[in-house]
Amino acid sequence: MNGNLQVGNLFGIPFYVNVSWFLVLALVTWNYGSGLANSFAGLTGVTPWVLGLLTALLLFASVLAHELGHSFVALRQGINVNSITLFLFGGLAALEKESDTPRGAFGVAIAGPAVSLALFATLFTIGTVFSLSGPVGAIVSVLAYVNLALGVFNLLPGLPLDGGNVVKSIVWKLTGNPYKGLAFASRAGQVIGWLGVGLGAASILGLTTFGNVWTLLVGWFLLQNANRSAQTAEVQSRLEGLTAADAIAPNSPIVAADLSLREFADRAVLSVDHPWSRYLVVDADDRLVGTLSVECLRTIPRDRWAETSVGAVMSTQESPTPVDSNRPLLDVVRLLEEKQLSVLAVIRDNGALMGLLEKTRIIRLIQQSQGRNPAPYASLIL
Repeated sequence: MNGNLQVGNLFGIPFYVNVSWFLVLALVTWNYGSGLANSFAGLTGVTPWVLGLLTALLLFASVLAHELGHSFVALRQGINVNSITLFLFGGLAALEKESDTPRGAFGVAIAGPAVSLALFATLFTIGTVFSLSGPVGAIVSVLAYVNLALGVFNLLPGLPLDGGNVVKSIVWKLTGNPYKGLAFASRAGQVIGWLGVGLGAASILGLTTFGNVWTLLVGWFLLQNANRSAQTAEVQSRLEGLTAADAIAPNSPIVAADLSLREFADRAVLSVDHPWSRYLVVDADDRLVGTLSVECLRTIPRDRWAETSVGAVMSTQESPTPVDSNRPLLDVVRLLEEKQLSVLAVIRDNGALMGLLEKTRIIRLIQQSQGRNPAPYASLIL
């Protein structure tokens, strides 16, 4: 899973850590362990390093709690959470789909920062009320302020941060269009990303004392993800207004059930330069009743082709998932992604088969609308 290792399940959600997480774990352990050793003379031997490791694990537990906040709100909306992953720059809750309403999207987005800020308030209160001091007080203080930073940083109003998703939901609510929200929040994320890269680079060159190499790396990470979100928004804008009917493959592979195999071979296979490998079979009312593979011709003697109908040898177990011809193409794209499908059968209002829809056809529509190679966008819908 792209360098991710599954370490268990949390509330039924697969939990992964990226290999980069171990590097950060070691660095944080060393940083806080050495800090505790220098601050408290009574800590000797392996004790500061054990406490450093404990602090590092608790910090990552805070990130995990942040992602669980998103996950629990999504689950309450009936949205499955495919996984939670910890990696170099934090964590990610991979949701099955987006919320259906701007209010739902706002709730999912704000839940993570809300958990982080609640942890800050709780830890800060504990440290203050009990007047914690020494190593325990230091650890509680670090955890409190890291959660504060985590909550505030994620509220920055640009994708891929939670604040960007908050902005997206607000623009969605105001305009009634989720894709305009995505485009606006993506542009804001690009600005924040470039700002981080600029400040980080300036600090490395000694032009400013604000920022460091981590500022540059985080800015670059945000910029790359914001660019990807912007590409997604562009794809969505180009597909807006189109329906499943607009993406039907020309000369879709459709054959009548009452056709003989001889006629099928002559009309559908031998008369075209590049025949389809599988055909959709329809009845007298043009309703989808099954599929027929060209390979079946090899299993039936030629002298029986004229007397054997397509319907007699078709398969009724492998028909593609049907979709209404008037369904928005953006909904179709989400369906293809969620169900991991490559083709769909497009059906008219009366149930008659209209044609076959393929993923590659959607990419061609994008290419036609922008007049250039759509390769950068292909991975967004495949």
